[in-house]
Amino acid sequence: KQAVMEVVRQQFRPEFVNRIDEAVVFHPLAKAQIRQIALIQAQGLIARLAERDLTLEFSDAALDKLADAGFDPVYGARPLKRAITTLVENPLANRILAGEFPAGTTVRADMDGSVIDFKVVA
Repeated sequence: KQAVMEVVRQQFRPEFVNRIDEAVVFHPLAKAQIRQIALIQAQGLIARLAERDLTLEFSDAALDKLADAGFDPVYGARPLKRAITTLVENPLANRILAGEFPAGTTVRADMDGSVIDFKVVA
């Protein structure tokens, strides 16, 4: 924290530095933390689908895939939302619109090779 403030003092004028109340140093997220964030984001999608009488479940492998796809050491969890949209929301929405998953269906997201696939749970 002190090292950061020293760099700030060297780069900015005193008028600006005096306006800084506190510096917060963030540490990079680990993959386990990204997976937890993926689970939280997935729960948001699960809740949205529940409003439409669809149940969505994720396998551990699917959550791991999302965490891997959404992990960036520089940007942290920022790419995760895009990964969920690309790998889960868009393909699932296309199949729902095609009539593969009618209301009242339970769908499980699981890995099929290197992609996330969706199957009806009996």
